[in-house]
Formats: sequence, structure tokens, C-alpha cells
Amino acid sequence: MPLRVSKDVGWRLFVRTVAARAYPRLVGQQREPAGAFLDVFLPLLGLSAYVFVYRAIDAPEAFVGFVILGGAMTAFWLNVLWSMSNQLFWEKETGNLALYIMAPNSLMAILLGMAIGGLVSTTLRAAAIIGLGTWLFGVRFSVSDPALLFAVFALTLTALYGMGMMFASVFLLLGREAWHVIGLAQEPVYLLSGMYFPIKSLNVWVATGASLDAIRQIAFASGPATGFISARVECLALAVLSVVFLVLARLMLGYMERLAIAEGKLTESRG
Repeated sequence: MPLRVSKDVGWRLFVRTVAARAYPRLVGQQREPAGAFLDVFLPLLGLSAYVFVYRAIDAPEAFVGFVILGGAMTAFWLNVLWSMSNQLFWEKETGNLALYIMAPNSLMAILLGMAIGGLVSTTLRAAAIIGLGTWLFGVRFSVSDPALLFAVFALTLTALYGMGMMFASVFLLLGREAWHVIGLAQEPVYLLSGMYFPIKSLNVWVATGASLDAIRQIAFASGPATGFISARVECLALAVLSVVFLVLARLMLGYMERLAIAEGKLTESRG
């Protein structure tokens, strides 16, 4: 009697694909403890420079907290740039992208699994930065609304990783130019997002278009005074951005997949 093998379809296939792609990244982080140490220690060195500058000019002590929190959130931005946005291009270079295109599962499930695997390790890294930074520099947090803080953090990550999925298609179409785009996007974001200083210091138009600081407003006693717009309004904006980025990611991944099947050239690695 022949052995019958069940075949997952629909949401079951989606969930199992996510789990399968998340597993290697979760296991891989445990096998590189030295890398995890450097990922925490080296960013803290850079953050220390901002802390010493603020204390040298007698800036408000809350600014030190802004630096530590901004450094922790930077870890998520770098993970999105290098492990999400550029992922499909790397898979193309290593010859795996053609297999992903031919597989019956969706590319969005594959990227979501990679995102979850990277998100867990990045969250632990960010928590270590906050913990060590708080201990070394005496940062004092004063969370005014824990539920709103959790909602803002979850929506921020949803919007951020949704944008990473969307950029994955763009960077794949750009090819090797994606490296230049990543280099261009990495540093200016630190300035435009106001990660290390109050957003009110920026021009009003720049602050409106590029910055959201709801987490800092909720996490520090002086946060609302240095915020640009209210945390609840920013939470609503993040919810809208999450939906927009995820919908665009799905549409762009679908277009890229159809383009790869129709032309048969997108998955080729070229020098």
C-alpha cells in the first residue's frame, strides 16, 4: 500500500513556511555567542560618545535616555535594511531565489519567517543595549501608559518590517545598485528620525515628514514636553503605515514573482 503524504495548502502552508524560515535564524543566533556579544558591545561604544557629549554640555538627563533608546531602535532599522530589504538579492546571488519562485509557498511567507527569526534576535540585542545602557549611565524610565507603549512598539515593528518586505522587491529589481541604496539610507535615517535628540530640534517640515517619537513620549517623564505630536496620533499614523506597507509589499512581491515567471531572467545572478 503506497504511503500517503499530506500536502499543506492555504494558511497551513503559509504558517509552516514562516516557521521553517524562522528556524535557521533562531538556531544560528545561538551558535554565534561571540557575534551576539559584539552586536551589543560595539553599539554601546558609539552611544557612549553621545552620552558624554550631552553630559559635557549639561544637557537634560533625559537626553541620555533618548540616546540609549534610540540606539536600541537602531538595531531594528539595521536588521530591516540588511536582513530584510536585501534578502532576496542575496538569495539571487547564491542561487536560491529560483527555488523560492518555483516553490508553492508565497514569497511573503518566506520573508515573514526571516523577519520573525531576525526580530527575536534583534529584540534580545535591543533589550541588552537598554539594560546595559540603563545600568552604566543611570537612565530613568517613567512609563506613563504601558498598554499604549506596547501598541506603539508593535505597530512600529509591523510598519518597519512591512517596509522591509516592500523594499525587498525594489532592491531585487535594482540588482547590485541595492548596495548603494542601503548605504545611502542607513546614515541619514539617524538624523531624520531624531534617534539621539528631541525631534522638536528639527525643522517643522522635516519633523512632520520623517519622525515619530511616541515611544520616547511614553517612556520618559519629560517625553511629552519634547514630543512633536501626541503619542496617540502617532499610534494611529503607525497603524495606517502598517497597513499601507503590508499591502504594498504583497502587491510588489506578487508583481516581482509574475515577472520572474514570465521573463525567466530575474532569478539569474549576473556579474
